Parts: sequence; C-alpha cells; structure tokens
Amino acid sequence: MTQPRYTPLRDRHETLGASFTDFGGWAMPVRYTSDLAEHHAVRTAAGLFDISHMAEFFVSGAGAGEYLDYALAGRHSTLTVGRAKYSLLLAEHGGIVDDLIVYRLEDEMFLVIANAGNRDAVAAALAEAAEGRDVRVVDATEDYSLVAVQGPAARAVLDATSGLRGFTLPLNELTYYAAVAASFEDRPVLIARTGYTGEDGYELLIPNDSAAALWDALRAAGEPHGLVPAGLAARDTLRLEAGMPLYGHELSREILPAQAGLARVVALDKDDFVGRAGLVDASATEAPVLVGLVAEGKRAGRAGYAVLDHSGAVVGEITSGALSPTLGHPIAMAFVSPALSAPGTTLFIDVRGTRIPATVTALPFYRRAA
Repeated sequence: MTQPRYTPLRDRHETLGASFTDFGGWAMPVRYTSDLAEHHAVRTAAGLFDISHMAEFFVSGAGAGEYLDYALAGRHSTLTVGRAKYSLLLAEHGGIVDDLIVYRLEDEMFLVIANAGNRDAVAAALAEAAEGRDVRVVDATEDYSLVAVQGPAARAVLDATSGLRGFTLPLNELTYYAAVAASFEDRPVLIARTGYTGEDGYELLIPNDSAAALWDALRAAGEPHGLVPAGLAARDTLRLEAGMPLYGHELSREILPAQAGLARVVALDKDDFVGRAGLVDASATEAPVLVGLVAEGKRAGRAGYAVLDHSGAVVGEITSGALSPTLGHPIAMAFVSPALSAPGTTLFIDVRGTRIPATVTALPFYRRAA
C-alpha cells in the first residue's frame, strides 16, 4: 500500500488539529475546526489554504510559447509577461487529461500548474510534446510549496505580512489572472491573483524551506482581518458555489471541453495542437452537457446520484453536489441530455429513492460582489 505524501506544512496542520484525507496521493487537511466556519470565513474575511500538492512545471526556451500552443488547447504564445491563463491538456481524441493554469514569467519562461493527481500524466504528455522542439520542461513539484489566501480581506492580509517585500508591481495594480515576483525574507516568491473559491485572492509559490515561515507570517498578519486556516472540505463547497470544475468529477479523459462548458478555452483556429483532430471529429455528437441544478429543502444530491425526467427515466448524473453554505439550499453540477439543459428546465434528483425536484440554472451559482 502506497503511503500518502505530506506537504512541508504538515507540522503546522497537526498543531492546528487538522483532520487529514487522501487527495491525489497526498495527505491533505480536510478541515481544522468546522467546514461551515471555514467556508464562511472565506466568503466574509479570508481563508488560508495549503495547496502544495499541486504540480509545477517550468517551460523554457526560445520556442516555449509555440510549444505550449501545440501541447495545450489554448493560445499561450501571445500571453504577455506577468499574465496567466486557464488551459486544458487534451488526449488525442479530445478528452481532458487535466485542467491547469499557465503563467508567463519571462519572454522565454512559463510556469504550468497542474492537479496533484494528474502530475505523472501531465509530465508524460508535456515530455512527449516537447520532442524535437527547442524547449526544456522541468518538473519542479518537489521543490516548491503553494499556499493561497482567499477572500475579501486577502489583499489586506498580504499588505500586512511581515517580510513580504520587493514587489515588481504593487498589489493594488495586480489584475485578476496576473502574477508578480516578490521576496519573502530574501527568498523568491511568486504571487498570483488566482484562486479556486470564487472570491478574490492570491496564490503564493515559494521554495519548500521557506513555506512554514510564510504560513506563520500570513497567519499572524491575517488574525486581525479574520483569516482562518481552511481545508479541502471548505475549498470544495466554495468552488462548487463558484461553478468551478473539479478533475475526476466534472472533467476527465471521457469528457470533451464543450461538454463541460469549456469550448471557449480551446483555440480551435490554431493550425495544430494535441487533441485538435479528435475535437473536430467529435463536434457533432449529442453527448451530455454540464449544467447547474438548484433545489429546495435541505437534501442535496451527491456525486453519482441519478438525474431523472418527469417520467422517471434517467437522463443524467450528478458530478458534485452539496447544501450550499452561502445560499442555504441544495446545489449540484450534473451532466444531462442536451435537450434538457436549458435554464429553467425542471428535472428530479434521485436522493436515496426520493425524487427531489431541481431546476436547471446557469453556472455559477454564486458571484462575489464587484
């Protein structure tokens, strides 16, 4: 039996009384105190997450931009330095191998952050696509930690963090999906205005040996602002409310981007990229599509629950679902027949033998105030 891996912040989590769960082969904090308290803290103040299980790849060389245009579904050669972009890595048939974020750090240097459970698949695909090209792909996952500060008070927390300095761009000028180089106690740190909660916030990439000190400094700076450590349980309900897909639920090798509402991520006008031929061949299929479902009461549909039509026929399946802490009613994402995907359509969720009425709604379920 393979032993789970721990991040460099393990002792901090244990001291805080965290409960752990396996996630992508890593033992990650699922909660520290209360799922609901941690969720609400992110919506109203700020939460501090350890996301060091994510995988990091540096791509460099004169052909790095064009290489990523070929290896990934999006167009990355036109990214300006300091900007980031959500993208997809596709299989030859067009299915999704992983969803990831690409950052352009320099003219000939990019950072690709992938999901923990897909690290090996992403490494293999990037290496294969690099053959014969003027690029170097380095898996730096073992060298870096990643922490996130998410919530309306996130910037105030970073502004107050002792030892965080040397910004190449002031935080108040950093736009969404952009990154800035800085230092923490003379160690390099990359600060990106990105996240997975539906709130404003930042993700900070730092060498492993400085991760614990940064975590401590962020906690100290955040205490007056209501910041609390938050685990995977809160992160999951936050991302669900924000309509953000989770690999293994809404995304997989069997799902095409258009099915998951991600056709916009694919630059189909590129001459060639991995998966393009498969997408072109599959463009006319009537495959299930991802929708949001809202219901009344307190009984929520969970992943794997069937979605029914008025006659009781199975027309889809829940991929993620929960009683929304912010909205106070059940929400879910599900794949259903395209004919039943229009907002306002009434369907039913089979919750342990009980048919719960649910209405199709456009994603996301929650948007933060501007």
